[in-house]
Amino acid sequence: MRMHKGWLLGLILVLAGSTLSGCLAGEEKSASDEGLEEKVVVYSPHGKDILSEFEKQFEKEHPGVDVQWLDIGSQEILDRIRSEKANPQADVWWGAPSVMFEQARAEGLLEPYEPSYKDSLPEEFRAEDFSWTGTSQTPEVIMYNSKLLSKEEAPKDWDDLLDPKWKDKIIIRYPLASGTMRTIYSAMIYRTYKDTRDPKEGYEWLRKLDANTKEYTANPEIMYSKVAKGEGLLTVWNMPDTVMLKETKGYPFDFVIPESGTPVLTEGIALVKGSKHPEAARAFYEFVNTPEAMKLLAEKYYRIPTRTDVTDLPDWIAKTEIKTMEIDWKLLEEKSDEWMKYWDENIKNRAKETKE
Repeated sequence: MRMHKGWLLGLILVLAGSTLSGCLAGEEKSASDEGLEEKVVVYSPHGKDILSEFEKQFEKEHPGVDVQWLDIGSQEILDRIRSEKANPQADVWWGAPSVMFEQARAEGLLEPYEPSYKDSLPEEFRAEDFSWTGTSQTPEVIMYNSKLLSKEEAPKDWDDLLDPKWKDKIIIRYPLASGTMRTIYSAMIYRTYKDTRDPKEGYEWLRKLDANTKEYTANPEIMYSKVAKGEGLLTVWNMPDTVMLKETKGYPFDFVIPESGTPVLTEGIALVKGSKHPEAARAFYEFVNTPEAMKLLAEKYYRIPTRTDVTDLPDWIAKTEIKTMEIDWKLLEEKSDEWMKYWDENIKNRAKETKE
């Protein structure tokens, strides 16, 4: 997160302003020339690699704008934007499941914006009023240490995770702070809730998973490290991050797409209502969603684009078969907080929760 520039340089420039004025005029396009503010603040769970890369690219395209970002979990972003409603600190929220953006939309936290590429975005990948739009699709998977488990030995479906042989072999990213984990856990409850309208069976499933869970880590990086080192053999996470960590960082990871079907999240982007830098925010929003940006995100960061006009995508996207779990996302949005609160207060073994 870059939140400050050198104060000494700023002081020198102010003192020397009268001497330098006019000398540099016309040499570099400024933010004011473009009608943009001097900075844009982005809240995102996408991680420092993606955020740093797009910070540099955007600042190269718009040298008068300073991109400042905060890398935290999706739920933490929603909570933070809620708490800052009277005095918004963020301009752009980049990355979270659509259900979270829908919660924020219902609470009046987002500013509707119809992007220039709206005709290339299917209706299922946006809010009706364009208060958020989808950027990528994210299938959830069972991730495992491929050095210590073969594909044949790895669990094939969600219920396989409850087998006693996996006791103390599962490491989980602490669910309450993570949009990915909240969705997976809520989907496990939804599987039976959709017919019974009772979360009891889903709670019991999560209780059995808790019994097999060795640890709830405070952030994804700790979870990656522990699974890579063999402190745990398994986790549940998303497919793009699993492939990215395997291909770019050499982690011994592979994944199984659960046979019965898996939640496929729509990751999104939105403008924060009442933000201090709205023009720079719109420019950033458009910049990270061009076909070129989406292709880069697919090739380098393993994101599956929502836009229909992105071509020549990698084989891992084109050739992977995914059985999508049918989910009433509106119901999940309404029930998720209640279900996760129950899990946190009545199911989670607190001794397994670790702090940063």
